Amino acid sequence: MPTCENCNNKWSWKQTIKKTATLDSAITCPYCGEKQYQTQKSKTKCALLTPVILLPMLLNFFFEPGVHVPILLAVLFLLAMSLFPFLVEIGNKEEYINFFDK
Repeated sequence: MPTCENCNNKWSWKQTIKKTATLDSAITCPYCGEKQYQTQKSKTKCALLTPVILLPMLLNFFFEPGVHVPILLAVLFLLAMSLFPFLVEIGNKEEYINFFDK
């Protein structure tokens, strides 16, 4: 679970889901109100959950579509959503990927 760098309070699972479900890159700490940003390392970890969720759709190409695909999709989605808050790390400043810096 993320911990605020300003007040050192650990966020709950529900707070993390609620605060990260926005298009704004700044996440306001529910305890001190300061802006926090998801770290680049954390964004990379969370992005790796997407292929896991989409795996059942790929199975349709190799196997006959059936009832197992939507069920597997739902199970993997719930698993990814339950793991997501544990992968989130936050910091005081916003980080970007710099492709041109060596």
